[in-house]
This record gives sequence, structure tokens and C-alpha cells, in this order.
Amino acid sequence: MRRSLRPRGLIAFDKPPLSIEDLVERVQDRGLHVPDRAKARRYLQHIGYYRLSPYTIPFQNGGPDHLFREGTSFDDVLDLYAFDRALRLLVMDALERIEVAVRAALTDHMSVAYDDSHWYTDVSHFRHRGKHAGLLKIVREACDERLRGAPDAGEDVLVHRSALEHYLTTYAAPELPPSWLVVEMLTIGQLTSAYRNLRRRSDRTAIARSVGLTAPVLESWMPTYVRVRNICAHHGRLWNVGLGVYPAIPNSSTISWLKDADALPDRSRKRLYPVLVSLQSVLASVSPHSGWARRLHELLSTRSPMNLRGMGVPENWAGDEFWSRRISDSRSQ
Repeated sequence: MRRSLRPRGLIAFDKPPLSIEDLVERVQDRGLHVPDRAKARRYLQHIGYYRLSPYTIPFQNGGPDHLFREGTSFDDVLDLYAFDRALRLLVMDALERIEVAVRAALTDHMSVAYDDSHWYTDVSHFRHRGKHAGLLKIVREACDERLRGAPDAGEDVLVHRSALEHYLTTYAAPELPPSWLVVEMLTIGQLTSAYRNLRRRSDRTAIARSVGLTAPVLESWMPTYVRVRNICAHHGRLWNVGLGVYPAIPNSSTISWLKDADALPDRSRKRLYPVLVSLQSVLASVSPHSGWARRLHELLSTRSPMNLRGMGVPENWAGDEFWSRRISDSRSQ
């Protein structure tokens, strides 16, 4: 059931565009210390005021005039921006491993279980016929678009045509490519939709088990990963953004999770922290020798309490056995 639209605002937008020089003047007038105007102009030109401005908010007094707290420097804002960028890159590293693992699990299980390389074309495997029809439409459109485009260049030892190009220009039937090629064509959102639409609980369970989860937990976590990946892919603010969708807290002892009952306070559940925990939980299954936990610890250990609060990270988070064992293990490797 689709939600109805919320009411639009009533005020007319009348903010004029400002030059880079005007923007530097604006933040200075609001109390931000800018020791090097040329540096400030350069960063505002290449990052953009709109992208950088949310990183100024934690340094402001909180009033409608957007005045900065005394002693705040432009470098403080840049440092927070650089931290968020490092956090996005680290999160994307984990998401890549997890996304690839789910793609492989989906096609491997379904293809082998039903001895059918084109299982996804069979509507009997899906709960909602309309969503299944949408999946096939996506695949057909991708195939048509590839055939309308210029041929992939080359076919030598180092340069190969895409797998889709090879299939379409080599095989006449079946019309659509095999499962293992199709799952690589889907976005993470389309992949998530295909998984959640599988009709048999046993299939969803088998796929989830391959990444160390139960079916309900994987169905919950994947939409969160779609949201987080989209933020990271578009270089958006991550550390204190409201995601709108958060991972369910697992109640199965088979799923790797925080050990201390107080390790995830209620105030942290609608922040980024449980997402970070969930990423490490899956990595424990799909990439058990990863140093991801250590790298996360190295990044967060340099940050102020303000940063940690914005992410919902408890003060002594690394002391929980869930983290401490993996941080220690990766250091000894």
C-alpha cells in the first residue's frame, strides 16, 4: 500500500545564488574562522557549498542565524568532511563483499536446487507476479539496450567483451541470459527485491544461511544496505544522516552479534552504529579474515565524542567481545 503524499510547504523559495567569494564572506560573518581564504575558496569551488554546509551544523550554536561556536575553524569543518569520506569508503568496502556474496548465493542456490540456469523466468518461484514481471522487464530492457549500443571493442588476451554482449551475440535461445549473468546486471535494490519476492521460505533460508543470517534478518538488512550504498555511491553525508530504515536486531544465537546486553543502547538503534555492527556480522561469515573491524576501530578512535554520539557509537564500543576479538585477531595476522 503506497503512502499518501505529505503536504507541501507554504513558503516561496527566494534564496539568490552566491559566488564563491560571497559564500566565504557568509561563513565568516557567521563566526567561522577562515585563516586561509584561498584554501577556503578552493574547497568550496571543488566540493560545493551545498555539500559542505551540513558538516558545519555540528559546530553551530543551533539558532536560526546559523552562528558558529567561538573558536570554530574552517579546518574543523574540513576534518569532519574528510572523516565522513573515509567512513563511506570503509563502509563501501564491507558492502561490496556482502553484495557480491548475496548475488552469488542467490544464483548458486536457485540454479542448482532447481537444476535450471534460467530459474528466474519461472513465475512459480515468486510470490508476486507483478514484481516478477517487472524483473523480466528489467532484464529484457538491459538486453535490448546492449544490442542497440555499439559492439564491445576487442577480443584478445587482455580485453574481452562483456558477458552480456557475448551471450546476446552468440546464443539464439533462450532469449534471456542465464541466472549467473542476470544477477550481476541487477542493482542492489533490484537484487533485494528479487530475493524478498522468492516464494519458498526454504529458498530464502538457504540463501541467508550462506551469509550467516536467517531469512527474516537478511530481508530486513538488505533494504538498509540499499539505502546506505546509495548514500555512499552519491558521496552523501553518512556519519549522522537519518537513514529511515534500520537493521532488525537478531534474536537468533546463530547470528554473530554484540555480546553485552547493554552494548546497543536504545538511543543508538536509529543511528549508523547498528548498521556497522550488521556489516561486521556478515563479514564474519563471508570474509572471516578481513581486517575491517580493525580499520573501523582505527578510524573511530581518532574522533571526538561528538562524532561518536552522532553515529550512535557507545563510548566503550570496542570493548564488547564482538568487536574486541576481531580487532585483536586482525592485528595478529
